[in-house]
Amino acid sequence: MKASAFLYPWDVLGDPDAPARIADLGLRQVTLASAYHSTRALTPRHPRHRIVTAEHAAVLYPPDELYWRGRELMPYAAGSWAPGDAYGEAAASLAAAGLDVHSWVVLAHNSRLGAEHPETSVVNAYGDRYPWAPCIAQPGVRAYLVALAAEAAARPGAGGTELESCGWYGLPHLHAHDKIAGVALDDIAEYLMSLCFCASCERGYGEVGLDAGELRVRAREALEPVWRGGPVGASGAELLAGTLEFRTRVARELQEAAVAAVRERGGPGFQVLLHADPRPERCGANAGVDPGHVLGVADGVVVPCAGGPDLLAPFAAQGSSGVLAANLTVVSGMGGRPEALAEDAARAAALGATELRLYHAGLASGADLEAVRKAGVLG
Repeated sequence: MKASAFLYPWDVLGDPDAPARIADLGLRQVTLASAYHSTRALTPRHPRHRIVTAEHAAVLYPPDELYWRGRELMPYAAGSWAPGDAYGEAAASLAAAGLDVHSWVVLAHNSRLGAEHPETSVVNAYGDRYPWAPCIAQPGVRAYLVALAAEAAARPGAGGTELESCGWYGLPHLHAHDKIAGVALDDIAEYLMSLCFCASCERGYGEVGLDAGELRVRAREALEPVWRGGPVGASGAELLAGTLEFRTRVARELQEAAVAAVRERGGPGFQVLLHADPRPERCGANAGVDPGHVLGVADGVVVPCAGGPDLLAPFAAQGSSGVLAANLTVVSGMGGRPEALAEDAARAAALGATELRLYHAGLASGADLEAVRKAGVLG
């Protein structure tokens, strides 16, 4: 089965053995980050370092000044963790080893943008801003994300792209020294805590017949039992259903515009996949989508399967000829099962997966990579 492994440029730069090591796994493709959020990443085999700290969300190539001139919001260049055209240099090394390279673009996840432009962030029902989560209902934010998608995706030599967080981002976020797990939130409570009440969203609620002030009060009331240790209030499901029409429309508009912009810049044959979750209410890296709609927009989807392959089924039921890639974690320290890759790949294929994505070849130990190689299912 065709497979692609995720990599960061710093996994490759300065390590002359990295491209061959990845190719020897049996892979045909690499999905290489070109625009990424802040992170602290392990590099277990690099000859010069073991930890890379990406201090803020950045593009990992030199942004085109003419392209961005006059725009209100612009991407940030990377610092020492990915200097110059880190993406381009790493991509060239991987291509020289016979690997196809596709770009990996993170969109609506940017803490520095929220810190420097707080008005762009999601605002919850209590008035708290989420600086890591740009509100995609704001026209300026959407214009920025579409422009970023086009430039970061269609890098020289790339045969396609995968767009991550191309939709709503909300409460869930792996933040430095996170301390939000003290109260368990079920799916509905998490959704209510991800509802945005910025001016653009308040207008949007009005367009579907909802009063934003009343909605804010009702969301707080539904959440109140949660803070006491109980389940979300009975009205929580009703609030989810009532707001989903507006939020789904906004997400669709972003996805349609981003894919169109990438295709225009990438040219004929440039493949565009979205990291996606078939539950439209979901927020985060794998944007909640309507399976029928998204498969009519993009060339396919990458679906999280670390907890099992069940999320593949709603996409497979659409009967699309597009790519249906099962994203499997192969880093044992992050809960992955590299030793069971053959079994997991077979289960995914039985539910309609046509390709595999391996998260993450740069983070995996030598033993993990050896287990992937021995699985013998990559192509």
